[in-house]
Formats: sequence, structure tokens, C-alpha cells
Amino acid sequence: MNPSVKKLAEISGKETRTIIGLMSGTSLDGLDIALCNVTGSGKETEVHLSEFITRPYDDEVASALRKISSVEDVMLKDICYMHTSLAQLHAEMIMGALEEWGVSPDAVDSIASHGQTIYHYPARDQSSEKRKLNSTLQIGDGDQIASKTGIITISDFRQKHIAHGGEGAPMAALVDGLLFGSDTETRVMLNIGGIGNFTVLPATPENDGHYFTTDTGPGNTLIDKLTQKFFSRDYDKNAEIALSGNINPALMDALLQDPWFAENGPKSTGPEYFSLSWIEKRAEAANIEFGEIAAEDILATVTELSAYTIAELISISVQDHKSPKIYVSGGGAHNPFMMQRIKVHLSGMEVVPFSSLGYDPDAKEAATFAVLANEMLAGEGFVFEDTSGEKSLLNFGKISFPD
Repeated sequence: MNPSVKKLAEISGKETRTIIGLMSGTSLDGLDIALCNVTGSGKETEVHLSEFITRPYDDEVASALRKISSVEDVMLKDICYMHTSLAQLHAEMIMGALEEWGVSPDAVDSIASHGQTIYHYPARDQSSEKRKLNSTLQIGDGDQIASKTGIITISDFRQKHIAHGGEGAPMAALVDGLLFGSDTETRVMLNIGGIGNFTVLPATPENDGHYFTTDTGPGNTLIDKLTQKFFSRDYDKNAEIALSGNINPALMDALLQDPWFAENGPKSTGPEYFSLSWIEKRAEAANIEFGEIAAEDILATVTELSAYTIAELISISVQDHKSPKIYVSGGGAHNPFMMQRIKVHLSGMEVVPFSSLGYDPDAKEAATFAVLANEMLAGEGFVFEDTSGEKSLLNFGKISFPD
């Protein structure tokens, strides 16, 4: 037997697997590294977060990623180079983290690498394509990570989702349904990254894994891009800039007129759609002189846009559920203005930090991919329902051996 396949089988048979989950989001600010001990599989899955750290990207790496991410025109040589270069950087970051934690690479069973999304292109956003196909692309070669760390690596998780009719996002719902369902409380697992998304987990005594999930539209992406454009800062820390401005009602109404918001879901999107040019086009369509609005007011308005659209879609999605509780994670959870506005728009619902469940909210996405990898290694698969309503068991990710 191939020694690597034999080792894979041994890992599969273990009671508990040590898996490193990796996540690099659309903010392009760094790599989240979560060292997880995952016991069992399927509905018996239990996760213990042993260590967590975020390794920031330096300006050169961040600039190189911005050059190829969420843009229509790009040099293929830059994508080709970064596919390898980013993976090698991630491997170095992993090895550095393990050394800092005093953990031997031999003690790690697998790495679960999300990679870096450089373009998300669901069929709903395709107007010029003759054949509309859900498409998404992540870079950061799994073979490079496996080779440089000596650890079996599972990567490229989103492609199986698309192959079976999904949009490749959001993926967190698969794990939310395993770990966070309750038989007494309807829970909404809200994550506010570059794009907002949530999972509704109905209170079900049978805990049957039924859920609804969707993207909501912009989370932090427009806020970050405007902050970088007008204020030369990476992001609006503590919403200082937005809080100094005023919501512009005319601009807010113009942005909300986009038909994307009228769809109740499930749906996905990305910063490719909700871009700076999108704001300008929406303003132009409403005869608004975008350049005459104070930058602080624009930032306040797009922060309100994120809060309002998140709350509106949650309200529609939980209207048949009694007293849902909203658990919030992601970078947007640290934005006081956004959180204040979400609570205003969700008046009557309890909005609490994800940490109240006993988990680190900043590690949630990286740990999610560790669980996806664990199911690939030891489980029967996740229940996946395609657009026709047909259910099947699917596993996600491609396996790379070190040798």
C-alpha cells in the first residue's frame, strides 16, 4: 500500500484528530491559524480549540493580493506566481506558529486550507456568459503546503459545493448545523466578514440538521475599500470615521434599489459585485453627485447599508420561528456602529457575541474548515440539498500528500 494512503487510513481511524484550520478572507489582512482537536464525525463531532493566532500579511503580500483579487483584468503570470508563493508563505506561517506553541509537526494529522478567494462569480451575477455557471476560484496550492510542512493537506473545499449545484458559498452552514444546533432555541449564526452571511438553525428536538443559509450582501468590504480610498487606513477601527459622519438618506435609498437585495435567498455574492464602482453606478442611476457627499457620510451610509440588509434578511428568514437568538462573529462584530444599528433593526431579538457559546469568534472560520477536513478524513459526509431539493451526503476538499 502507498505509505501516504496507509497513513491517511490510520488518521481516519483515530478517535481524535489534530487539525490545523486556515482562513484568509477578503480583507486580505492575514492568515488565521487554528489548532483544533476534533473528536468523532457527523453529529457526534466535537471541537476543542487548542491554539489560535492571526499572522498578518506585510504590505508587499497584501498589495500583490489586491492586484489579483476581485478584479476582472489581471495578468495570468501574477495569479500563477501567487498560487505558489502564497502557499509557501502559509506553510512558513504554520511552521512558525507550531514552533511558537511548542507543537511538533508530527503531532498534526492534517491541515485544512481554505486558500485565498481571488474571484467569486455565481451564475446570478453573469449577464454576458452564454452558459451561466456558478464559479469561484481560490489560490494557495495544497501540494506546496503539504510538501513544505510534511503534513497531509486538504484544500479547495468550495469546488465540490459547486459541482453539485451550489454557489460555493456560504460554507459555514454545513458546520454550524453540526456544532451549534439546539433543541430549545432557534439560533441565527451571523458572520460579518467582507460579505455578511448567516445560518438559521431551527429549534428541533430531533436536531435533524435542517438549516437555511445565505449571504446578505456587503459586510465590511465596502467600509474597508472606502476607508482605504479616502483615509489611507486599512479599516475603520472602532467605526471612528463612520460615527463622525451622517447617513445620507438619498444615497442609502439608491443603494437599496439594487435588485440583489430583493432576493430572499439562498444566495451568495462577493466584493466583485459590491465594489466601489457599484456604489458610484448606483448613485449615478439615482442622479446623485457622489463626489459631493462627504467621505465620512459615505462611510456612515455603507455601514448602515450592511447593518440594515443583514437585519432585513434575518427578519424575513426567521418570521416563522419564535424568539430567535442571533450569535455574531467576524470582523463586523468589532464595529460598534454596525452592531448598534443591527440591534436597532432587529429590535425584539436578542443579539449576542458568538463567544457566549464558549467559542473564540475570531477563530470560527478557520475552525470551520478544520471540521470540513475532519469529515473528509473520518465521516460519511455532510447533508447537502441541491436546487431541486434532492439531498445527498458530500465531503469537501482535495487531499495533498507531502510526498
